[in-house]
Amino acid sequence: MTGLSERERAVLDAVPTGLLIGGTWRDAASGRRLDVEDPATGQVIATVADADVQDGDAALTAAVEAQAGWAATPPRERAEILRRSFEAVMDRQEDLALLMTLEMGKSLAESRGEIAYGAEFLRWFSEEAVRVHGRYSVAPAGGSRLLTMKQPVGPCLLITPWNFPLAMGTRKIGPAVAAGCTMVVKPASATPLSMLALADVMQEAGLPPGVLNVVTTSSTGAVMEPLIRDARLRKLSFTGSTEVGRRLVEQSADQLLRVSMELGGNAPFLVFADADLDAAVDGAMLAKMRNIGEACTAANRFHVHADVAEEFSRRLAERMAALTVGRGTDDGVQVGPLVDERQRSTVDELVRDAVARGATVLTGGERVGDAGYFYAPTVLGDVPAGARILAEEVFGPVAPVTTFRTDDEAVAAANDTPYGLVAYVFTRDLDRALRVAERLQTGMVGLNTGVVSNPAAPFGGVKASGFGREGGFEGIEEYLETKYVGISLP
Repeated sequence: MTGLSERERAVLDAVPTGLLIGGTWRDAASGRRLDVEDPATGQVIATVADADVQDGDAALTAAVEAQAGWAATPPRERAEILRRSFEAVMDRQEDLALLMTLEMGKSLAESRGEIAYGAEFLRWFSEEAVRVHGRYSVAPAGGSRLLTMKQPVGPCLLITPWNFPLAMGTRKIGPAVAAGCTMVVKPASATPLSMLALADVMQEAGLPPGVLNVVTTSSTGAVMEPLIRDARLRKLSFTGSTEVGRRLVEQSADQLLRVSMELGGNAPFLVFADADLDAAVDGAMLAKMRNIGEACTAANRFHVHADVAEEFSRRLAERMAALTVGRGTDDGVQVGPLVDERQRSTVDELVRDAVARGATVLTGGERVGDAGYFYAPTVLGDVPAGARILAEEVFGPVAPVTTFRTDDEAVAAANDTPYGLVAYVFTRDLDRALRVAERLQTGMVGLNTGVVSNPAAPFGGVKASGFGREGGFEGIEEYLETKYVGISLP
């Protein structure tokens, strides 16, 4: 852990690094530990417990044992715990942001933004906890009454990704707590520290033992599959790649498990000839460079009308070239490292493929530095239709630009993908905006904005981007079952 400042060491030392099972922090049964790297240096900055199958079973058992009592807890009490958790997270925003930057790489400004965004799910669902309701009605034929009630699904398994290590947790934990569900959370092995810190905060806020259990492991498949196939588990929520999501859905089929999947994306960014180019470039920077491009919502393909493509590309390249690349903890840094060498190599491979097929590098297009996993912010012009980067999720700071002539061409190009998470549309024509938005095969559309994520809005996709929604009024429904009671009333 050389090269860390005194404050960085203090923040790391404050994080529990065991497994949280039944309200107690403990070592893995095997005693094994898992290294956590700083992607800016490649150095190990912490070790956490490396769970095995026995530990996973213990965590689910704790959740099952706590379920009945937690479901019976008054909604107001659940709401107050979430509210206190929100306030505690915001009170510790600076420390949590530094922790996130150290394990994930994003700049401190980005990390602060994620802490605020992630905390908002705790506040939003604290307000939803007391608004779960059913209905009472007279049967159409008379003679009976229809009582509909909402009840918690039961013990949940929540699997979160590395790219938003706190917000993807609160987006699942918030509604589960509000609905009265207990849970086992499995954070990504590359970025477990933010989740461990969050769990510690929620324990301090009064969350009862066994409601939230956290299992860190390097053997995700081996430890998680037995839980998914366990009849005591009632719900699985996963955020990650489509490839892994498909395997988890298959595993869940035996017991018809309730499943939510937030999977990969290939977001098109459409710029029409009448668009405000200043706004479009601003939106492109947000949609592309949020989280260093390592986001399922990141703009992956820029489809720009041929009349404005050259000017748009020039402006975007200027903005991208001006970004400061470096360790996320350093002053003025806007672009941190990618999460690991594998991810950087994938990004570089996609860029090289596009260039080999005729694309032009307008800025970037290369690895940066000798240490860490940095890649230069990149804009590619004249990207041909066959380039892999238009079909595959790049998950990095690369913006490939291609052109269209008609609205039909733009929509066809946008929909030409198995994925359907989000699309971005820039136009000043309201009629066009509504027509295009209706025709896009995505779960979300950003209209003249480069950011769609909002705790008060339903987040999710269609096609290979998954199913289910997180956030908004819809988010808590994923953790509730509907029960109907027929009442004879002559």
